[in-house]
Amino acid sequence: MTAFVAVHGVGHHAPGHSPEEIVTARSATWAKEVATGLGTSPERVPLTYAYYAHHLHRTMPVSQGTDGLEQLEREHPEAIQEIARWAESLDESLHLRLPSVTAQGRLAVPLRQLVSVIAERLSLDGRLTRAFIARFFRDVALYLRDNEDPARIAAREEVAATIASTGARVVIAHSLGSVVAYEALHAHPELDVELLLTLGSPLALPHGVFHRLSPAPADGIGQRPAGVRRWVNLCDHGDIVAVPRPLKERFPTVDLDLTDSIAPFDFHSAAPYLRSATVAATIAPFLEAKR
Repeated sequence: MTAFVAVHGVGHHAPGHSPEEIVTARSATWAKEVATGLGTSPERVPLTYAYYAHHLHRTMPVSQGTDGLEQLEREHPEAIQEIARWAESLDESLHLRLPSVTAQGRLAVPLRQLVSVIAERLSLDGRLTRAFIARFFRDVALYLRDNEDPARIAAREEVAATIASTGARVVIAHSLGSVVAYEALHAHPELDVELLLTLGSPLALPHGVFHRLSPAPADGIGQRPAGVRRWVNLCDHGDIVAVPRPLKERFPTVDLDLTDSIAPFDFHSAAPYLRSATVAATIAPFLEAKR
């Protein structure tokens, strides 16, 4: 069977455990989720979890339980403007009728108020939404702070090394992991990947992600990595990270750009995506190719 590599998104840092322990445990967990969608046993899903979060958080202090948004404003003040731009893209994509987000280049409303309004418009738990936004933009800031940042290079090299060592021909990348996988595959065009499946991807998010990619987009267009034969993108209707839409406007070489109802009240978690019928249909031919 064709080997799979799964690249995680935000919030997967697990201090106190070795990378080897995390890879073993989460490879089994993610294989189980994929197998559920396929209606098969986990043993038939040859999946390896590519863990890179420890590179981003190596020099970061462990959170002491303070409010996530307040901590984000303190540690990464530059992220606040990125949140404003994200909120504008979210409003355009999902028609949330948000209050004016920016005024003279600055956030026009308090950050907590903005996130609370977004949660209300989408019928989401406000506390969980605030925690998620803080976590997402912190990890984005840690990864995309500089093209030549050692942590960014180490993260994408970790992913590339996992693909190379497993001989994987299918890469499943979720959330920020789609950005790391995209850059890793560009940095290593020798990697031959039959399918790149991106889930809940923020690759097109203006300024905060898209305009900071390496390699940089040319004339507003991002390019498919040279070694990728087929690229399928999937986002949930309510995924607040996968904006603006469609992704294909920024990445015309995406073969299929799909939107589906994955998990109405769990808008961005990896597990519902991995268990979805759309993911199962996309990867099933690779399981059946070799028995």
